[in-house]
Amino acid sequence: MIDLAEARSRMGREAVVLPDPVPAHPLLDGKPEIGRGEYSIVIDKGDGERVYKIVSSPADYFLYTADDRPAGEHFPQVYADHGIIGRAVSGYPFHLIEMERLYPLPDNSPAAELATRLIEVYWSACQQWSQLGMDMGRIALYHMTVDPLGVGDSLQQALKALSDFIEEYHVLPDILNANNLMMRKDGTLVFSDPVFIA
Repeated sequence: MIDLAEARSRMGREAVVLPDPVPAHPLLDGKPEIGRGEYSIVIDKGDGERVYKIVSSPADYFLYTADDRPAGEHFPQVYADHGIIGRAVSGYPFHLIEMERLYPLPDNSPAAELATRLIEVYWSACQQWSQLGMDMGRIALYHMTVDPLGVGDSLQQALKALSDFIEEYHVLPDILNANNLMMRKDGTLVFSDPVFIA
């Protein structure tokens, strides 16, 4: 088993959490925060089906709103872009996105086992291409798309769509963190937050 903390550290992706407070906004007032990452804050909408995601990374914003963004069963369903609601301390604008609620991967579930396989293959490929520096993740992901992994056609197609998106938008993949791979209630593995900017 790979050491994810060490792997993320070697890629410069240590566990960092967005320090900003939740911006004031009528859609968010009185609603609980249920998650926080390096570039985002997740707020429970309260209906059990949707969340508000406050994103500060342009990479995330493109992933959730671009007309040519990757879509399908392994990418989150986005319902609305509520616009800019403030600015992060990083200087990037905060965008408010309404999207489907996703769930952490339960240990030993089929989705968690699939995610672990993807993470291990991705990390192994990153190590193989480590001499390329920051580009190693892009190259590693590309090679995952051309060498079938035995993960099923829909997930293989999702990897290809993610790789194409990364090339088109000049962002980098981040699938080393299991928090960036989540699932729906039905157990479908979803790339919830698989990109970042350098």
